[in-house]
Amino acid sequence: MSAPIYLFSGPEIGERSEAVAAVKDSLKKKFGSLESYTYYSVETDPQSALVQLYSESLFSAATCVVYNGAETIKKKEDIDKIASWAKGAGEASVLILVSDEISCDSKLEKLVPKENRKQFWEMFEDRKIPWLKNYFSKNGFSIDDDACEEILDLVENNTQALKSECSRFFVCFEQGARITVQNVDQLIEHNREESAFTLFDAMAQHSKGADERLETALGILQKIRLSKDSSSVALLAGLAYCFRRLEAWQNLERAGRTDEFTLKTNGFASKKSRSQFSSAARVWTLGQTIAIKALIARADMQIRSSGTGLEDTLLQTLIYSIVVKKGASLSVWEEGWPA
Repeated sequence: MSAPIYLFSGPEIGERSEAVAAVKDSLKKKFGSLESYTYYSVETDPQSALVQLYSESLFSAATCVVYNGAETIKKKEDIDKIASWAKGAGEASVLILVSDEISCDSKLEKLVPKENRKQFWEMFEDRKIPWLKNYFSKNGFSIDDDACEEILDLVENNTQALKSECSRFFVCFEQGARITVQNVDQLIEHNREESAFTLFDAMAQHSKGADERLETALGILQKIRLSKDSSSVALLAGLAYCFRRLEAWQNLERAGRTDEFTLKTNGFASKKSRSQFSSAARVWTLGQTIAIKALIARADMQIRSSGTGLEDTLLQTLIYSIVVKKGASLSVWEEGWPA
């Protein structure tokens, strides 16, 4: 019998999320009821997440734990603990490991049966516009090619983000309408939700000066903090992911491995992601990227230990250190900061 562990990795969040949902649906159908828990590596260590699987539920016949950030599981004791649980686990207890990265620690991957491992890649460039047109068509709409291109420039290129943004058109326009580039500008460009990813993109615009990038980044940070779903932990996790991706890009550039196949297999399939990280690599060096990752981790620890009172100050200081100081700590008072 296969171990009840799954590993779903790669940058295509939409299809990856559908795979997680399919496993849950299968468990619910088989056992009648399911208790599901979701954990993130930035908040919960692997062994703490396993506690739910060791404890039998009093209310459901099956238990599923989804652990996001599986690429961070590297410690021998964590991997050994998962291996120990898997040996004695029954069919009614399932662990789903999820990662934005393409691969995880080889010892961890070996614990997952081959048939339970799947990588989810970004769509190829030539698939994106047909995918959008088909998605609009299935919902009773049509859309111009230039409107599709505008959406792809404004929205993260994964099916989950695209479905979320495009669903707005189905509410705001009558069925049968043809969506134009002007409609996209009105509905998405002027109502776009900010996130860690748009924040990173604003900071990574090498064509703009540091002062302009800082002003834009702080404006985006303010919008994020004012949103109802604002979470400093999630924001920092998103930024950490972006700078890990940048480090991977810079290592490929340093090794001279920027051919089509290598970029694709490392998660840089779209023109948008390549353009973004190429620009970011002109803003920060590899050494600065590593220093910034350490700053983000430090800010995360400070926010967790100091509570909510200093969150905004710590986040603003972090953005200043990333944009202006390029990873150097803000250790002394600097004239003009904060304004």
